[in-house]
Amino acid sequence: MGLFKKTSVKTASPSPPQREDLLPKSPAGAAEGLEAYVLPPYFEPLREYVQEQLLRQNVRLQMGQMEEGRQIIRPLLDQALVAKHIVVPRKEKERLLNLLVAEILGYGPIQPLLDDPTITEIMVNGPYQIYVEKEGRILLTPITFTDEEHVMRIIERIVAPLGRRVDESSPMADARLPDGSRVNIVIPPLSLNGPCITIRKFFRRRLSMEDLIRFGSVTPEFAVFAEAVVRGRANIIISGGTGSGKTTMLNILSGYIPSDERIITIEDAAELQLQQEHVVRLEARPPNVEGRGEIPIRELVINALRMRPDRIIVGEVRGGEALDMLQAMNTGHDGSMTTLHSNGPRDTLSRLETMVLMAGMELPLRAIRQQIASAIDLIIHVSRMRDGSRKVVAATEVLGLEGDTILLQDVFVFDIEGFEGGKVIGRLRPTGIRPRLVERLADYNVHLPPDIFGQPTVSAR
Repeated sequence: MGLFKKTSVKTASPSPPQREDLLPKSPAGAAEGLEAYVLPPYFEPLREYVQEQLLRQNVRLQMGQMEEGRQIIRPLLDQALVAKHIVVPRKEKERLLNLLVAEILGYGPIQPLLDDPTITEIMVNGPYQIYVEKEGRILLTPITFTDEEHVMRIIERIVAPLGRRVDESSPMADARLPDGSRVNIVIPPLSLNGPCITIRKFFRRRLSMEDLIRFGSVTPEFAVFAEAVVRGRANIIISGGTGSGKTTMLNILSGYIPSDERIITIEDAAELQLQQEHVVRLEARPPNVEGRGEIPIRELVINALRMRPDRIIVGEVRGGEALDMLQAMNTGHDGSMTTLHSNGPRDTLSRLETMVLMAGMELPLRAIRQQIASAIDLIIHVSRMRDGSRKVVAATEVLGLEGDTILLQDVFVFDIEGFEGGKVIGRLRPTGIRPRLVERLADYNVHLPPDIFGQPTVSAR
């Protein structure tokens, strides 16, 4: 409705910094092939003219109607070039058309980055600096916005369909695009760089364990083990740092859940792509513009227990909901899974303890550790390596509590053998220890060949 709302352009705005000041000194640090999406200095008056004509003609176009928009905008661009006395060659006119369509019916300068399947993350650091993550590397693009007001127009376009508002009274927000991509927004006065947008792109194609094997993220032996523990209803935590591939791994593991089980998923922003039929998806709700109506993940976890789930999958635990998740795992909801930010399997347990304390229950530390030790069966730790690749670096079994210490036993560990051509060389290897989980898997008619754990094969004590 407000798609073609005219916005005034500041007559006296600070001139943008020179591109040579922003580009990294090493040419290897800059993204290539995006020059066609750089806005020319005369783009803003052309955009204003075209949007004025669309308003006058009462043209109604919806976001994403790119092809229909091209047919309507093309003659208006010709009129705009004549009206503004701008002469450009045919190739440049086609480029301007693409830029205008992206600006009016898409997300402006970052639309081509969203359309590029090789780009996994987009980072807008104010109007004049846009970075992307591509093949694990952070690269600076030549693309810029015209000014801060331009960035704010795109932010409004992102949050408006969600009923959200971003302004000085609420300068920070989480959102998502229609395709499921996660968006974080921070604007002044919190951001000193100007409006900042961070987009974690959503994979259009659901990755499989075979893809991870092909990428070198896991081995075939680990894939067999992972499928077995999911089918055998082990409670699993997937841990790792930001951007390490936790959600991707959770998506893949959830695909092994039998189709006859009732699954409840709980997320901050819906990302999981479960293929089973009997799935109920719950999503946390942020407060509205009046600061009311918030439904946090913890309330959804508590409510999920009343929905007769076979398994509960929480996209990520960050606070007091960890206690409710552990109680669910300890009260008959075996096979539940979640993700958690941490630096390693042992750190995962420490973070869980901290989160349980955040629930406000004055529990002694030993009681918390007993809950964790009896609830969690396996920790799968993923990591983003120095070369940008994502790998499973540990699969660690939780054995139980001895004294005040939770005992852990590595089942698979990633061994780094060296570096070659900037790439990490190594392999996820079995430790040679047969996990206790194997005995429980037999109750669900799941059997594992002993050789996947390496030789010699011994049982964990």
